[in-house]
Amino acid sequence: QVQLVESGGGSVQAGGSLRLSCAASGYTYSSYYCMGWFRQAPGKEREGVATLYTRDSSGYYADSVKDRFTISQDNAKNTLYLQMNSLKPEDTAIYYCAAQPRLGCGGMLSRTDDFRYWGQGTQVTVSS
Repeated sequence: QVQLVESGGGSVQAGGSLRLSCAASGYTYSSYYCMGWFRQAPGKEREGVATLYTRDSSGYYADSVKDRFTISQDNAKNTLYLQMNSLKPEDTAIYYCAAQPRLGCGGMLSRTDDFRYWGQGTQVTVSS
């Protein structure tokens, strides 16, 4: 069975940094996946944050996090990362990683329906 497990969340002050990790197991982390980070704040819809294509590590970002967040991977470790800098209170949410077997991403994938596999999420809280 496919499992995605997020870690690295926590509570930080505005302007601080966190690095989230998503460890994949139960399947081969191949060069042909779109990987995604999503987030969901209380009372709000889950929104796409960033997308990465495992074939070439190309990354795409929501406008709200461009120039602050960086998506990356370590294929040998079957792990996806999200480096989060200059955090703002509005970044507070549960962050989820997701995976979709695919031959290409083509850009930012912001729809939850675009991804088949999901982790359980990790809480990020940013105080002002």
